[in-house]
Amino acid sequence: MAIKLSKYKAPVWAQSLKRIPEFKIQLAAPGFTPITEWKLPDFPQSFKVLLKRDDYTGSILSGNKVRKLEFILAEAIAKGCKHVISVGALQSNHCRAVAASCAELGLQSHLFLRTPAKDDSQLKYDGNFFLNRLLGSHLYMLPMGVKYKAYVEPRMKALAENIDLGVNVYCDCRRETGESSHLVCVGGSDNTGIWGYIQCFAELRQQAVEFDDIVCVCGSGGTVSGLAIANYLCGMPYRCHGILVCDSNQYFHEEVNGNLEALGVKDVRSEDIVHLHDAYKEPGYGRNLPCHFEFISQSAVQTGVILDNTYTGKAAYGLRDLMQNKPGVFKGRRILFIHSGWIRLPLKTSGLFCIKSRSPYTALPV
Repeated sequence: MAIKLSKYKAPVWAQSLKRIPEFKIQLAAPGFTPITEWKLPDFPQSFKVLLKRDDYTGSILSGNKVRKLEFILAEAIAKGCKHVISVGALQSNHCRAVAASCAELGLQSHLFLRTPAKDDSQLKYDGNFFLNRLLGSHLYMLPMGVKYKAYVEPRMKALAENIDLGVNVYCDCRRETGESSHLVCVGGSDNTGIWGYIQCFAELRQQAVEFDDIVCVCGSGGTVSGLAIANYLCGMPYRCHGILVCDSNQYFHEEVNGNLEALGVKDVRSEDIVHLHDAYKEPGYGRNLPCHFEFISQSAVQTGVILDNTYTGKAAYGLRDLMQNKPGVFKGRRILFIHSGWIRLPLKTSGLFCIKSRSPYTALPV
């Protein structure tokens, strides 16, 4: 396809920030994602809950990751990069969005995926992992629990260096390239990616729907960072909340503080602009209790709103609990919940095993 970069103009209230992206590329469906009322009977009647339907950003690219990638991949293309290297869990929505958008834009994606599987025979070819292979991404398996800075990032940089030299030591693609790579951190939640939700906040203001609090899931920190920083720049008209599905409040406050510093926002700390809630992440990332599945089922049956079990399901479950048991944490009684999207397909892969050869698999040693 013909790649068209658009010059990006930041909202007036954000034009004093540092590191404003120069370009943006259209990946999401045109227009604003809608805001609808979510009338789940189990929600306290004293609250009104609205949904920002970012699960409507567009088919396989559905979700909050698309907003971030519109800036991240524009930066990669502007730099002349032909390869994009990123990281996530085996069923990462972010990684699937990277694979799909790179295929659409004519870029080669490389994904480092954390998995408990010891070798290829233990992997299940379903969901996002199946889609990543179908989309032609080069995949590199990582042990569970390895740290990004200490373990993953050095390997991503080594891969980029070898691609530039024309030799990929991690997979069977020996053709000479001499091509540049763009590295994308977990969830695309870097100083470029957070502009996706700074711009989303501008969209919310234009939609002119009244609410008091913004609530979103917190998995890598980019969505809540962008919303909270934009809210601060606009005079704090709302209270921003992030409901954690991993890590800790301290970890994500440090992430937001790092973004504040990078953007040149002084005299304010994350603790002043975002309320984090870490009581709903158990029994761990990607794991669930029976009450989570009951809530997800209730939402689907009673309202037609589909939630996933890793991100939006846990966050919305936490939102309901806060409204029922800790209503004082909210600024008011009108809540906007960011539905950050998901796509987890139980795809049948019989007859499609030939796709394995299209997407090299490599297990990286510890």
